[in-house]
Amino acid sequence: MGFAGRFVLVTFTLLVGVLFKVFQDLSAPAAIPAIDYQEYWGPGDVKNNKENVEVKSFELNYGEDVIGKLRNRLDDVPKFAEPLEGTAFEYGFNSKKLGEILKYWRSDYLERWDERQKYLNRFPQFKTQIQGLDIHFLRVKPEVRNPKRIVPLLMLHGWPGSVREFYEIIPRLVARSDDKEYVFEVIVPSLPGYGFSQGASKQGLSPAKIAVIMRNLMARLGFKKYYVHGGDWGSVIGNLMATFFQDEVLGVHLTMCMNTAPIGTLKNILGAVAPSLVVESQYKDFYYPYLDRLKLLIAETGYMHIQATKPDTIGAVLTGNPVGLATYILEKFSTWTNPQYRSLADGGLEKYFTLDTLLDNIMIYYLSDSITTSQRLYAETFNIKELSRELDRIPTQVPAACAKFRYELFQQTDWLRDHFRNLIQSKHYDDGGHFVAMQLPDVLYEDIVEFVNRLYRREDQ
Repeated sequence: MGFAGRFVLVTFTLLVGVLFKVFQDLSAPAAIPAIDYQEYWGPGDVKNNKENVEVKSFELNYGEDVIGKLRNRLDDVPKFAEPLEGTAFEYGFNSKKLGEILKYWRSDYLERWDERQKYLNRFPQFKTQIQGLDIHFLRVKPEVRNPKRIVPLLMLHGWPGSVREFYEIIPRLVARSDDKEYVFEVIVPSLPGYGFSQGASKQGLSPAKIAVIMRNLMARLGFKKYYVHGGDWGSVIGNLMATFFQDEVLGVHLTMCMNTAPIGTLKNILGAVAPSLVVESQYKDFYYPYLDRLKLLIAETGYMHIQATKPDTIGAVLTGNPVGLATYILEKFSTWTNPQYRSLADGGLEKYFTLDTLLDNIMIYYLSDSITTSQRLYAETFNIKELSRELDRIPTQVPAACAKFRYELFQQTDWLRDHFRNLIQSKHYDDGGHFVAMQLPDVLYEDIVEFVNRLYRREDQ
């Protein structure tokens, strides 16, 4: 072998060695970081704060003074540009459909505000102070006598959702039924800065920090062990709770499941070359072609870049602006339910959701003036400091389930097991999108119950 041949061989050997070392480093599990259970997020100096541990009842109580101002704003909407000929939702929210929704909001929904407010108050609501923030939550106990067992379930929403996402599924969870030997007690918090939960006054309230707040909320309510369900940000936070608090979380059930560790991303890309290595053939189109999935994410995540860089700017545009707020949020309920709804003149909004349901969610954001504080979560997450923590490199042994709905924004194969070492349920559904708790509550209910049934007899009594 000549000099050139030896040089190529040595170079190739070194390259393989380097790549193998990089692979080992990326695959190596990380340790759970130190957790500050008392980190203060409220205004001013923590030294001046005395946390009030009382749990107080709460309910919406907005009268004619507030609703009358909203009516006046909806009476004075601008003249919208006509949609381009032959377009539906391809350029964003179709202005003709928007006009119809605003008319319904003003002339129908708000005329029944007492009825809608009563509906939003249908479940017991509370507030308590956790780490300097007033946290709002629903706590729905079983309405049955002498249940064999009560199972606590923490349910976490995302953006641009709210606690309203779970109103359809809660009654089935807390009821006695033949498909389960227990009943759930359901706790549904508004994430900090969302709805009626106070937003942080300090920088840095990332999903990892919110996971601690949610754990402290459950401890405040007396739960030492519990299940967690989450979607969107709730999925991220639920994942982190199952990572940090493995002795407390009995099981974690997620939609939009992710493993953002570098090795997980590399394996996902590997699947684009050889899908059969990572997924069964009948489910291949949930994940691949990879380029098509990437195109969808690019098309649907422009909002994310804005909110990760300038949340207060877009927040100022939307605060107190019912037309802008409804347009910005409801567009997501169209294309995130099914990207094909872009081609429908009505955005497919009422295929699964009623206008009352959609407007209930809008009203929570509008009445609480929480759009800015909700969007700050993106800036606290998508920054170098937070991303470099690579928390998904920490393995968790907590039993996990992933419900995969066809039109969810982000899909990941069962390389999830690199992080979820005890992934015991991973099911695919031919329908369903990002807001599945509102869209297909019965399907989600059945997936949650199937998961808990697998673990029910294993739990500590």
